[in-house]
Amino acid sequence: MTHQQLKRELGMGGAVVTGLGSIVGTGAFVAIGLASSRWGDVVIWAIPLAAFVATFNGLSSAYLAGCFPVAGGTYEYGYRALNQWFGFGAGWLFLMAKTASAATAALGIALYMGIDNALVPIGAVAVIMGLVLAGIRRTAVVNAALVGITVAAIAWFAWSGLRGTGGASTLNFGREPTNEVLAATAFIFVAFTGYGRIATLGEEVRDPARVIPRAVVVTLVIATLLYMAIEIGGRAMAGESWGAILELGFLDMPFVTFGAITAMLGVLLNLILGLSRVWLAMGRRGDMPSALARLDPRSEPTAAVVLSAVLVAALTLLDDIGLAWSFSAMTVLLYYGITNLAALAVDRRRTTAWLGLGSCLFLSVFVPAAVWLAGVGLMVAGVVWKIVYSRLT
Repeated sequence: MTHQQLKRELGMGGAVVTGLGSIVGTGAFVAIGLASSRWGDVVIWAIPLAAFVATFNGLSSAYLAGCFPVAGGTYEYGYRALNQWFGFGAGWLFLMAKTASAATAALGIALYMGIDNALVPIGAVAVIMGLVLAGIRRTAVVNAALVGITVAAIAWFAWSGLRGTGGASTLNFGREPTNEVLAATAFIFVAFTGYGRIATLGEEVRDPARVIPRAVVVTLVIATLLYMAIEIGGRAMAGESWGAILELGFLDMPFVTFGAITAMLGVLLNLILGLSRVWLAMGRRGDMPSALARLDPRSEPTAAVVLSAVLVAALTLLDDIGLAWSFSAMTVLLYYGITNLAALAVDRRRTTAWLGLGSCLFLSVFVPAAVWLAGVGLMVAGVVWKIVYSRLT
């Protein structure tokens, strides 16, 4: 069966902006602050280590996107390089992880606005849904503007801290407990995985075999520098209480607060964009209702976008940023484990894929047991869905 194809309208710049828009929002303004609250100075080591791990996984995603330049990311790679169960598992994991991440971004908007009302994150999701429905070209323009404001806000915050605002830095570069560093790395790793949006949009990127690998590397380098800047700047500004700035929403720094809000909007935009493309791919293969595979006259997957937004809005009702982010960590590690397996199935000699697979499995040990149990339960639900839905259709 021949399916309608999405238009290839993204170049190198658009791909990098898409990756950054998916990474630096919740990563810079939620994950780094939460990690600092939990692990303190450990975070300064965990950021580059998480980036190192993300690079292996990013190169595997980029390699597969060049081999299979279609929408869907690892869902499609798993099907084509491994088998239907790995493919479905990857798609299901992606939907769980990124729906949770998108809900985190929506809740972050309410946090930085200082408004404790469930209508704020739901309203933000509705606005972004409308923007995504406007089409990939308009989405890319708005995304570029949001990313620009976000990067400027991070730079201002870091510079303000390093010039001595609020007190001297208490950052300690001493030896840290290995288990804490690895736990923080697993937590922060999710903050780098926005590069996956570049791969899931493989059907909309021009010359994907050349553009996607370069875009992934550039995105990860810029994200690492931004995260290090905000961590060091935060420590310089507030010392040991740096993580608490997250709870205050940077209320004493209006431009940074505004930048945090635009960052969350950017993440929400890119995640709903990526989620809709995976729903689209799963609809094409019959793992989800075929209505999700339909494109409107402008070649946009309207039904998939609306479903993505509705599920994200529903998840915001849990109103727990930390839980949503921890859940994302577990599912993302499994997702990229499948990505690396698919890369190895295509070429077993890829050293980066072996390193990526090993690091994902190793870091997954440091995810809390309660989160694992919840993830296993949802995976079982996914398997039941596939079996029952396959028999019905």
